Amino acid sequence: MSVLRSIESKLESLFEGVFGRAFRSNVQPVELARKLVKEMDDHRSVSVSRVYVPNEYTIYLSPSDRDQFEGYEDQLCEELADYLTEHARRERYVLLTTPLVKLETDDDLAVGEFGIATRMTQRVRDARAGQASREEKDLAAHAEAGATMIYRPKVAGGPTEAVSADELGVVREKVTLTIDGERHEVDKRRVVLGRSKDCDIQLVDPNVSRRHAEVRQEGTAYWVVDLQSTNGIEVNGEKTPRKQLEHGDRVTLGSTELLFERLIEE
Repeated sequence: MSVLRSIESKLESLFEGVFGRAFRSNVQPVELARKLVKEMDDHRSVSVSRVYVPNEYTIYLSPSDRDQFEGYEDQLCEELADYLTEHARRERYVLLTTPLVKLETDDDLAVGEFGIATRMTQRVRDARAGQASREEKDLAAHAEAGATMIYRPKVAGGPTEAVSADELGVVREKVTLTIDGERHEVDKRRVVLGRSKDCDIQLVDPNVSRRHAEVRQEGTAYWVVDLQSTNGIEVNGEKTPRKQLEHGDRVTLGSTELLFERLIEE
């Protein structure tokens, strides 16, 4: 049995038996492992001769999902970090330090949903600390934390009984803003909207300020925030300086209406 398969088997068996049957609808360790690897692959940074990947991973869980790992959390995080280390070794990725996996609670998440945020950071780890190459230091200094990717169960609820890993499928969420029929993906923690060419989404509307508002991700929730614009912002017809967004909300900036959506990727 390969090292990679051995780690995966340990993750699958970590909460088998009583835990597997009691928490059928909760997040399962094997799904966390698989999506962590997907986030590592999706956030590669290619240099002249190396492929760098994030070394810090924060998993956001609902209170109920976090509670199921009480007493096992440190062990689970170590297993997940080992899984990432082996995947990086097999794919010949370069890590600035050994991977760090952390769990956080987010009240905005429902049972079975989870988010993963990645970051590339230079941490002091051993006697080699301080000997990082100029390329590694520059990469860490300029790397921005990526948006938190949200994963939701393919089928909500269901019977509370043990199931196979293949049945514990989760799908990735895509967050978008639709303006005049054109859909823009929100793939950063902060997306600035306004008339200026420097904005992430430029709006051709004389009633919109140069930097009018931003859609901001905080944990796994999204907020629209007024950037001291002239005409302010409205959400579903109600004027507000800041408001948490839900799927289907309509945001008005000047004379422009935006549709906020959280969609399941096909």
